[in-house]
Amino acid sequence: MNNLSLYSIAALYAGSGLLHFFYPEPYLRIMPPYIPYHRLMVILSGIAELALGIGLLFPETRSLSAWGLILLLIAVFPANLYMATSDRFESIPAWIRWGRLPLQGVLIWWAWRFT
Repeated sequence: MNNLSLYSIAALYAGSGLLHFFYPEPYLRIMPPYIPYHRLMVILSGIAELALGIGLLFPETRSLSAWGLILLLIAVFPANLYMATSDRFESIPAWIRWGRLPLQGVLIWWAWRFT
């Protein structure tokens, strides 16, 4: 597997995981209202992204981490769908809001390459 691809995806998720702690507002804002404990969910998803991103770097945990990322991407899809469909985000161009949905598929495929 290409090292650049591996290091890139690991950095993407580890960095994103850290942002959940240092800049949680965007993550809190896209949480659908029906999901409870928004702050806790942002913290837990940040921990997951950070741990799974780092886990990709080690051959012993790479496959499990990649499967974990796939599951995480599926789990956070409702937040992206909420962002795309809610009037609350009209200040963000529609192409960005709707473009995030197929991007999830690309990210799942990228993680799957390391399973």
